[in-house]
Amino acid sequence: MKNDLEHTTESSFSIKNFIGEESIGGVILILVSIIAIIWANSPWYDSYHYLWHDLILSLKFGTIDLTANLHHWINDGLMALFFFVIGLEIKREVMAGELSTKQKAFLPIMAAIGGMIVPALFFVVFNYNNPENIKGWGVPMATDIAFALGLLSLLGDRVPIQLKIFLTALAIADDLGAIIVIALFYTESIDFTELINAGIFIAVLIIANRMRIRSSTFYGVVGLLGVWISFVFSGVHATLAGVLIAFTIPVHTKITKEEFIIKLEGIVSRFKKKILKQSSLHSQKEAHLIDETLRLSKDAHTPLQQLEHSLHPIVTYFILPLFALANAGVHIEGSIINMLFHPISIGIIIGLVGGKFVGITLITKLLVHFKFASLPEGVNWKMMYGMAMLAGIGFTMSMFISDLAFINEQNVQIAKVGIMTASILAAVLGMVLLSFGLEKKKN
Repeated sequence: MKNDLEHTTESSFSIKNFIGEESIGGVILILVSIIAIIWANSPWYDSYHYLWHDLILSLKFGTIDLTANLHHWINDGLMALFFFVIGLEIKREVMAGELSTKQKAFLPIMAAIGGMIVPALFFVVFNYNNPENIKGWGVPMATDIAFALGLLSLLGDRVPIQLKIFLTALAIADDLGAIIVIALFYTESIDFTELINAGIFIAVLIIANRMRIRSSTFYGVVGLLGVWISFVFSGVHATLAGVLIAFTIPVHTKITKEEFIIKLEGIVSRFKKKILKQSSLHSQKEAHLIDETLRLSKDAHTPLQQLEHSLHPIVTYFILPLFALANAGVHIEGSIINMLFHPISIGIIIGLVGGKFVGITLITKLLVHFKFASLPEGVNWKMMYGMAMLAGIGFTMSMFISDLAFINEQNVQIAKVGIMTASILAAVLGMVLLSFGLEKKKN
């Protein structure tokens, strides 16, 4: 199974493709976030609030009635697709990527763990005496990979690809940790009957995988109508359904690489014989051979990588910008200074900017010093310091967790002010530190 995935990795969705899309997506997120902040603090704030919080949408079929505002649909509905793609990324990296072997996975996973535990501890230090505030300990644990890679892209080819790969692997491990935190600590009440129903549908998907069923439509229908809706009514956050569904997507191909090459050569040979005239239009026989090539290519792909390749642009260029537009528009009422110096905001800022940096660099230093691991090829310590600081950009996942952590809307707004402030500080400091490392390398 692993070999099936490995032989299509380079052709279907390479790490460079992934990093390239994330980099562009990060720049888009920055622009959309600025628009959201300006809109939410302009004379047109009422329209912003109405669009995301007062506009109600309903989805009804049979006895199922899903009614919520647009903000809720984005955070619980569309973001489930975001988590689905994260699940695909995690599975790909574990099967045949930067997390596929102990040697590759050890340093980024341990760095990610350090970069989650230390920020949470920093947050607790500033909020330990307030039971309501302390619930936000999970907010500064997350890294926004799109933002971080988007900033790295601004430095161009001076940034070693191995540093980008390391940051990607760390962020994916970080995402998995955030998913576990959401599942274990931000679920208040559980309807076990619905959870059992979800488990049954997941079992159906696993069995289908074992039976080598490759239809994306089948997994989509069972996943949406079975797993996702069961999670919606179970009390466990519905976005986790996306990750679990992703883990059931097959990674086997219908034909081997050798079979693909032989059959493709046969099609090319027949195509050459069927060329009747020079024309921009194909003959019926030529068109038939082209269709056969497309079917053959589909058989040589894994369903997992096909889905990731097709869905990643949708998530990067549509879902995440829409999430940012709906969530980044913090309406400032009263003193911004009071919001910034609130224990929640301070805990988040210190956690993301200081905690991420300390956690990642401390673990990395210790592992390298004691020769349990080594730095990626072509990467120096100044680059690692800059990368660790960029990991303090929490944005998307941090905002998502803040909505789960706090009941009081004012606390949510304070948390988001802290997240944006921390993300800006981490971005600026990270770029400065990284520039020093790159300048040294260039010389």
